[in-house]
Amino acid sequence: MEYTNLGRSGLSVSRLCLGTMNFGPETSEADSHAIMDRAHEHGLNFFDTANVYGWKKGEGVTENIIGNWFAQGGTRRERTVVATKLYGSMGDWPNETKLSALNIRRAADASLKRLQTDYIDLYQMHHVDRDTPWDEIWEAFSVLRQQGKVIYFGSSNFAGWHIAQAQEAARTRGFLGLVSEQSIYNLMTRWVELEVLPAARHYGLGVIPWSPLHGGLLGGVLRKQREGGGSRSSSGRSADALEKYRDTIDAYEKLCAEIGEDPANVGLAWLLHQDGVTAPIIGPRTVEQLDNSLRAAELKLDAAVLGKLDELFPAPAPNGSKPAPEAYAW
Repeated sequence: MEYTNLGRSGLSVSRLCLGTMNFGPETSEADSHAIMDRAHEHGLNFFDTANVYGWKKGEGVTENIIGNWFAQGGTRRERTVVATKLYGSMGDWPNETKLSALNIRRAADASLKRLQTDYIDLYQMHHVDRDTPWDEIWEAFSVLRQQGKVIYFGSSNFAGWHIAQAQEAARTRGFLGLVSEQSIYNLMTRWVELEVLPAARHYGLGVIPWSPLHGGLLGGVLRKQREGGGSRSSSGRSADALEKYRDTIDAYEKLCAEIGEDPANVGLAWLLHQDGVTAPIIGPRTVEQLDNSLRAAELKLDAAVLGKLDELFPAPAPNGSKPAPEAYAW
């Protein structure tokens, strides 16, 4: 497994990040523990979660599963860079959501308790809070850092100008600020290339793409359907997108077959070729799915393949090869 620094920080993380959103709703606790053990066997040290994962309001199901795994000892905690998030509602009363200083304090303490640890490596804002001033947010975060409860801070689902706001506000306080941004980013959803990626590169944030396979559509969905699988992409928004982009996805799977690589690994490897990307988040539901994802970390795509991928999934503007604002202005 290769490692890289998380943005401009000195923190070393694996080039693939283990996403845990399936732990609880899709994967049992025992199987989740087995996946995390196997991740360590493969050298993955970067795990991502959130206080709302598990989707039972206020229970923190997924964080509890990870905490029970840490409690088994064997240097599990020491070998893991654990990233969690706050913002989503954890209750029905006021101040149990978003980024007020009060909720930051309560949410951090609750996550620490569920994770059965005394510090969080990377604490991420799950969304921008338009109602709370940055001075309040950074003051609350600085207290957490002074207390030793959090080491680094990150954002998720921010626009480029939100990143700029956050970093400039942190600068006025002499605070390190954000070291990462977690955005939806994949071959089918490339909007972050216009503003978010340039902002992240400018301010030294590592980018952690979520949904790197666009809900399974880039994971060989047509092949799986022919083989009697692919149920995850057979309903809801995934089904609508599949119908709309069927010809493109078919051409993508044929290209992957030509180079002898699994579509899922090609989609992940493409992200690892993008300037500023630290580690795509993989969300295996089984140990086998985790094992199969490891090929992406070592897969090198040549210029010809990268060019064909750009033709199939073009940048999100007529002049997308140029940076914003030229990408859409001239």
